[in-house]
Amino acid sequence: MNTIDRTTELPHFQSWQKMIEHELKDNILDYWLTHVMDWEQGGFHGEIDDNNAVHAEADRSLVLNTRLIWTFATAYRFYRDEKYLRAANHVYSYLVERFLDRECGGYGWMVTYNGELADAKKQVYGQAFVIYALSELYRATGNERALEQAIALFRLVEKHAFDPDHGGYLEAFAEDWKLLDDYSLSDSSIRADKTMNTHLHMLEAYTGLYRVWPDSELKAKLEELVTLTSERIVNSQTNHFHLYFDRCWNSLSSHISYGHDIEGSWLLAEAVTVLGDEALRSQSMDTVLKMAEAVLEQGMDADGGLWNESDGTILSDRLKDWWPQAEAMVGFFNGYQHSGQSRYLAAAYRSWTFIDTYLVDRDGGEWHQSIGEDHAPSPGPKVSAWKCPYHNGRACFEMIERLAERAENVNENDDAR
Repeated sequence: MNTIDRTTELPHFQSWQKMIEHELKDNILDYWLTHVMDWEQGGFHGEIDDNNAVHAEADRSLVLNTRLIWTFATAYRFYRDEKYLRAANHVYSYLVERFLDRECGGYGWMVTYNGELADAKKQVYGQAFVIYALSELYRATGNERALEQAIALFRLVEKHAFDPDHGGYLEAFAEDWKLLDDYSLSDSSIRADKTMNTHLHMLEAYTGLYRVWPDSELKAKLEELVTLTSERIVNSQTNHFHLYFDRCWNSLSSHISYGHDIEGSWLLAEAVTVLGDEALRSQSMDTVLKMAEAVLEQGMDADGGLWNESDGTILSDRLKDWWPQAEAMVGFFNGYQHSGQSRYLAAAYRSWTFIDTYLVDRDGGEWHQSIGEDHAPSPGPKVSAWKCPYHNGRACFEMIERLAERAENVNENDDAR
């Protein structure tokens, strides 16, 4: 177990909020507005390297498109700045024009730089992000068409991807919604019938949709996902996620992803809070705090950074990627909010300190892809199919709201700030 310095002096909640808001508006959002939007041809650039050189002919992914919609819709909901609304609508139009399958329904996985379909498969992970993005766009702007599209996709996913025999959702389908044999999410994924990652983001998507459309069928499905996460996907012996499963929910791997664990802890808490079921919330919060505790004790380095992965016994990936650090800050603060334990507050602030010290690129903008053991940035794109403003942007949005709430409830002279 790492020896973690818990003596870091904490700032006032309002001071911390201001630091995060500065990072969000003046670095993250500004970077994506300035460098990534393709205002001339539509959409966005699919890849930008760590020197901010645009790879103009790179393919453009559904994941990046939807995460851009979510980020700028949320930015508009927060600040009511027309530049964020313009960006959100810009990428929303591109999603509908280039990714939407008007014949079979659903959204393709990848298009070329000039907007032609490059990969038509219906990855359920990708469909989840469409629901998440469209729900947030409706929440921010009242776009009824976006809500209708999110609802239609929810029904389509339930029709084709839900497993009525064993529960949960299968991974990927062909253009016509026939089940695919090749369904791994990425080249590094284990070939599995069901994955934690897809179900985590289905939970996230259905939470976002239920917040704006409290439908009884959706509620039942979200409750199923909460129960499935707690009972099947979380390993009750280790309090980490199982990552890969066969169709009957037998685990296929002992690997641990600390970033997904801490992200999952707060997304589970969010889901049960939005559902408003006190019994389910009370039952789930035990799981939430046990997951946060396991990550704090096993996954956090002495410098405040979160390791990427373990094979169950030793660290198998000693890099510290950008997105787990963002999720750690929110996840540990969530642990503090629900437990009142100051060690989670200290861990959240140490996550922020690591981000601010090592990840933020003060010369080129945005965040570095990854930090090595020597604290030097590792080579990696600023923008790619997976490198996006959703994890770090969302972490900032979450922390701004949570810190503002705590500042209202805590006297500034209190030791916990």
